[in-house]
Amino acid sequence: MKKIYFAILTLALLLGTNKINAQLLEEAQKFVKQKTTSTLTQNDATKGIKEVLEKGTTAAVSKVSKVNGYLNDPQIKIPFPQNAKTIETKLRAVGLGKKVDQVVESMNRAAEDAATGAQPIFLNAIKGLNVQNAVQIVKGDNNAATQYLKGKTSSQLATQFKPVIQKSLDKVNATKYWNSMMSSYNKIPLVKKVNPDLSDYVTQKAIEGLFVKMGQEEAKIRTNPAQQTSSALKNVFGTVTAK
Repeated sequence: MKKIYFAILTLALLLGTNKINAQLLEEAQKFVKQKTTSTLTQNDATKGIKEVLEKGTTAAVSKVSKVNGYLNDPQIKIPFPQNAKTIETKLRAVGLGKKVDQVVESMNRAAEDAATGAQPIFLNAIKGLNVQNAVQIVKGDNNAATQYLKGKTSSQLATQFKPVIQKSLDKVNATKYWNSMMSSYNKIPLVKKVNPDLSDYVTQKAIEGLFVKMGQEEAKIRTNPAQQTSSALKNVFGTVTAK
């Protein structure tokens, strides 16, 4: 298809600029687009996008689930809850900054510990990808597949992630540190006693971070030929480039 398109383009340039040449170019573009759409719809799009999603989610989960996967990555590190900044400020002011740091580290450890539980949910959603979805995703932005997966799995991830996160919070002593910190805060004179839901917050931030990394992996696969490691990926994204 590339050869046909560029042959017509060369011919048009040699003949000069006029209405006929413009029509030649328009017909060439239509041919490539129609051929591409047909091929993608029937064959490569679904297989290629499923492979992008499988490869991207595997890589993303692997990165965030390792030690310091969240904690040492500024893009996805889970900070102290924004709606509890007053708590952090007051605790640091009275010399309890170490408690705050322990909570931040333990929240990120919990997210890292729980992240592996996302893969089965992702794979189940990927199986449900249909041809229409796949064609739209192929023609979409560099994170179109990630956005599709986010829309399909966010609710389920939150439901299934939260108990895993809670277990992980307990496992890495985040719950202990949090309760100790909140107990210290609530003893400060004149402060309003609070106790935000830590597991809800960590669950939300862990899922957000996972999709950030997933989007980055998808963009790599779409734009870097070295990442297109199968015929399906090469066919899909080679075809997109040829439009």
